[in-house]
Amino acid sequence: MLKRLGALVAALGAALVLLLGTAVPAAAHAALISTDPAQNSVVPQAPASVTLTFSEGVSLSADSVRVLSPTGQQVDTGNPSHLDGKNDTARVSLNSGLANGTYTVAWRAVSEDSHPVGGAFTFSVGAPSATTVSTGQLQGAKADGTVAAVYGLARIVAYAAFALLAGVSAFVLICWPRGAAVRSVQRMLMTGWIGLLAATVAVLLLRAPYERGSGIGVAFDLSLVRSTLEERIGTALSARLLLLAAGGVFLSVLVGQLGQPDEEQSGKPDGAAATSGDPEEDELRRLERLAAERPQRDARLGLGIAGLILATALAATWAGADHASVGIQVWLALPLGIVHLLAMALWLGGLAALVAGLRGGLPVAAVERFSKLALGAVSVLTATGVYQSWRGVGSWGALLDTEYGRLLLVKIGCVAAMVGVAWISRSWVARLRTAAEDEGTGVVAAAVTSGASTDATAAGGTPAEAAAGNDAAAAAGDEAADPVRQAQLARQRAARRTASAQRAQDGPPARAGLRRSVLTESAVAVVVLVVTTLLTNSPPGRVAQATAGTGAAAPASSGAPGAAAAKTVELRIPYDTGGRTPNAKGTATVVLSPAATGSNTVKLSLDDSSGKPAEVPELQLAFTLPDRDLGPLPASLNSDGPGRWTGTAQLPLTGDWVVSVTVRSSDIDQSTEVKSLKIG
Repeated sequence: MLKRLGALVAALGAALVLLLGTAVPAAAHAALISTDPAQNSVVPQAPASVTLTFSEGVSLSADSVRVLSPTGQQVDTGNPSHLDGKNDTARVSLNSGLANGTYTVAWRAVSEDSHPVGGAFTFSVGAPSATTVSTGQLQGAKADGTVAAVYGLARIVAYAAFALLAGVSAFVLICWPRGAAVRSVQRMLMTGWIGLLAATVAVLLLRAPYERGSGIGVAFDLSLVRSTLEERIGTALSARLLLLAAGGVFLSVLVGQLGQPDEEQSGKPDGAAATSGDPEEDELRRLERLAAERPQRDARLGLGIAGLILATALAATWAGADHASVGIQVWLALPLGIVHLLAMALWLGGLAALVAGLRGGLPVAAVERFSKLALGAVSVLTATGVYQSWRGVGSWGALLDTEYGRLLLVKIGCVAAMVGVAWISRSWVARLRTAAEDEGTGVVAAAVTSGASTDATAAGGTPAEAAAGNDAAAAAGDEAADPVRQAQLARQRAARRTASAQRAQDGPPARAGLRRSVLTESAVAVVVLVVTTLLTNSPPGRVAQATAGTGAAAPASSGAPGAAAAKTVELRIPYDTGGRTPNAKGTATVVLSPAATGSNTVKLSLDDSSGKPAEVPELQLAFTLPDRDLGPLPASLNSDGPGRWTGTAQLPLTGDWVVSVTVRSSDIDQSTEVKSLKIG
């Protein structure tokens, strides 16, 4: 078994290396790839409109693109539209007669994978100037904190509720049909259904304020809800609500058909049958039992097919409006995304049902059956997860350089921990089977006892009571008149009763160990669900890196005057592209003056490790303000000799900026280094 497991891990590792090593560009989460006017450019005359071009199609609202003057006044006419009907563009007209100065463009749109994206950039008319654009005027470029938190929580609840609803239903149908009559299992089924319904309604109401960056107070605005229903995610959410209506009918039939007690088999473990010793009579009883069980088997088959169709359709409401719906290989990503969700639900929801079953007479055969199902689900999760990781990350560097990659590493670690705990659970299952065979029963909930009095047991008493009765009889015959001895025997009987009650509650040690490991596995599963939700809200590593690279595409400014050097800041940024040429390693020195809001003069020098000017094929300098979702704003640089550049940079707001220098020393060797810069 260990050899087979090692071979599986090695094969999956090799596949991951191959996939990440042969990555090609993909899209998911729209990235801004160009603007007109260009970012940080200086145009001689005020443009009639502002046009944005994205890496994929986007949906626009009435305030998706806002243009703000140097004094913070909105100067666009509103209601942006797609240029020439191209859904990967956004164009908004400007008022006439705009004065010279630096203008800020704040934008927010919804990409094809239903995720809102936003940012801001600047351009200047005539000459750069200072700007008084406030943080409040840019707040539409990012989601409101309260809305984002509640929206994220609703998505987590939706994932967990789906796992509970689909996983527990599958557990009942495949592993433990009589579990449909157990109250705790019925409560989990209803909790999953109600939780998914409530979470879906919450996401539907919060979607519009989440997209627009507005407050939670507009969540019940029916016009905004109507606009959400017209989007792809709105269609998916409305379909999910319709499917949940069918899911309610499915649950009532499931509990109604399988939740009725079987009088013949009452008190017996699944599959148990009394034997008479006569082969012909035993065979006749077996045939009669099969005939009696046939209606239930047919019901389970029909419910299983209906449940699979329903669960697949519910999973499609996520996959059809998420990362899998755009980018490369959509034809493959969509079905694999659905299978990934179904395997997740089977594993995590089954764990919840297993915890309930370990307290409710779950047969050992059902535990073993789920153990095999869980192993298959984990294998499917691993295979589909490797593909999704390759599709979302694209390169080894993105694993550490992007938020998506770092979250993916956390998820991989959590899943690995779950697999480790699951492996321990399988060992407890083997011990449980051995204990059940020693007891002569297939029911997990039976207590392990030995040395009991058969007479007392036959009379209906417990082994502890039989032992206590024997002690009492001996005491009555030998030391009836000794009150001290009677007190000792009373304490012994009380201790035996307590131990017997504890054994009846906890069951065999193997059952208690299995329950602890399953609870641990379930706790880690909650963390996995949280990280999964964060992953779906983060731009994939491919897109994050592509977005960072597009910021340097703006052309050099024309005629931007330098500012007076009231203050000068010098940043020394070491770099190493990993190449073997002399220019592959050295130091970039950035001198910024006056290091204030508005136009800044930039001088950049690049020296190799020996201190000599380094000539490189390409060099880019950009500024980003993460707290405001502003940037990257590229600096306009002109060559001023070997290893020397001068230019200008527009920094419209105060705050903690991030300066990034990208150096390409050869056709294949490139690195990006960053350093913080405080303005104001």
